Amino acid sequence: MAIGLNIVVEEDGGKCILRLDGRIDALTSATLERELSHLFETGHRKLLLDFVKVEYLSSAGMRVFLSASKKMKANQGFVLFYNLNDDVMDIIKIAGFERVLRIYPNEKEALKVEE
Repeated sequence: MAIGLNIVVEEDGGKCILRLDGRIDALTSATLERELSHLFETGHRKLLLDFVKVEYLSSAGMRVFLSASKKMKANQGFVLFYNLNDDVMDIIKIAGFERVLRIYPNEKEALKVEE
């Protein structure tokens, strides 16, 4: 079990992939928010977040994702989410965010998105 949150950033064909590992909660959401803001400020407008190693998502993390998604959409970009486990997906569904966030089953499908 990871303590905290580790973020590895990779680029693939003009898209930024953030490989997340750990928990996204009140303690780690500020780190994630800073990373997303930095990527936005440096011109990245296509962000893909890999949740394969995310074991927990809190409301603080969901607020960061909602804010980032709105900011990217307003600036002709996007934030996509993929590889969500059932527990994380249940949290998103309880909050009703599955209608707002762009969620894909895997990296292959997320990488196909161009808009």
